[in-house]
Amino acid sequence: MSDTRLSDLTEALLDAAKKAGAGAADAIAVDGRAVSIDVREGRLEQAERAEGVEIGLRVLLGQRQACVSASDISARTIAEMAERAVTMARLAPEDPYIGLADPAQLARGWDVAALELADPAAEPAAADLEHDARTAEAAALAVAGVSQVQSASASYSARRLHFAATNGFSGGYARTSRSVSAVAISGEGLSMERDWAAESRTFQSDLPAADSVGRQAGERAVERANPRRPKTGAFPVLFDERISGSLIGHLLAAINGTAIARGASWLRDAMGTQVLPAGISLIEDPLRPRISGSRPFDAEGLATARRAIVADGVLQGWTLDLATARKLGLESTASASRGTASPPSPSVGNVALTQGNLGRDGLIAEMGTGLLVTSFIGATINPTTGDYSRGASGFWVENGEILYPVNECTIAGNLHEMLRRITPANDARAHLSHVVPSLLVEGLTLAGA
Repeated sequence: MSDTRLSDLTEALLDAAKKAGAGAADAIAVDGRAVSIDVREGRLEQAERAEGVEIGLRVLLGQRQACVSASDISARTIAEMAERAVTMARLAPEDPYIGLADPAQLARGWDVAALELADPAAEPAAADLEHDARTAEAAALAVAGVSQVQSASASYSARRLHFAATNGFSGGYARTSRSVSAVAISGEGLSMERDWAAESRTFQSDLPAADSVGRQAGERAVERANPRRPKTGAFPVLFDERISGSLIGHLLAAINGTAIARGASWLRDAMGTQVLPAGISLIEDPLRPRISGSRPFDAEGLATARRAIVADGVLQGWTLDLATARKLGLESTASASRGTASPPSPSVGNVALTQGNLGRDGLIAEMGTGLLVTSFIGATINPTTGDYSRGASGFWVENGEILYPVNECTIAGNLHEMLRRITPANDARAHLSHVVPSLLVEGLTLAGA
């Protein structure tokens, strides 16, 4: 569906909302399609294709709001949606902080083309995706020690969206993604160990070869063979780049405006204080070309921009949409996100953490004796206190060298203290939305054998 058609749908939704009695409204229309292919044991296991258009409408009656959505775009459905939304809004509780952006706040003159969010190349044929999946599976099976490949997949997705509101905003953009993945298993029976590899890019031409993905999955699974339980005690823990982003994700969740406004965050009193080591910054940049988290404007029509979340270790601000900003007496950080069936809420897109001088191997050499974590199993995170406990597996390190794989252990600490003790490596992958290197954390409690 063309951008013009999506724009027409949002305008129709806004017109219907006004006729139904809404004082203000915003609307979103999304046209998407996705194809995925799974193979197993050299045979096609599953092929899926999904496509369709979804529309969403939010209406405001004074300080009350309601959201409705549908996948039928007929004029009758649009009229019924508006009437239903207005009826729901009349029954909703009042919220003194909701409301559309002032026209003076709205984004203007953005350059979607410069962001390169959508690959102009043709959608890949299903046969091409199947070939990638088969290639990944074959490469994983070719690794000595791999007993089977649980799954090998390739997929493609494309979508267009358009957002409009009665304050005069109207804008949209397209986005594409191409990916390949594999999950390999080493060993047999109770001795089986599993690991994976995956790659995804906005442009198909940037995607690494499928055989490299399969080979990496196989090698990782073999490395995990014959694990032991590690020692119990206080040890340094190195979070591998594959999972280190989860630590920064906990920080981002703690500074989300929704959590701060509710007082339900372990960082609720941390504005202007040290939350990372000196010299380390966390930067959000929603304008990076060809990156999945980039966008020219947020879900309330505000222009996105680069900002420092943490500068030189000091927390600079919260992540806010209009409502949470008003509640806290601050300005929105243009961080609103929304789906077709929900109102805006704050979220972070692209972030990058300051990288260090050493690679992962360099940090392994420095840590002496401790644990390299490559995967997690479950989690207990207290969002109010920051207490942290996770099941983990990875590799035991002694004298700066990896000795053997480990599993069935738990690492524990407090996020506030952990994040202020991180030492970053320099191995972050630049194509990811969250560019976070491997992170060494001293003195965590490890429960093993």
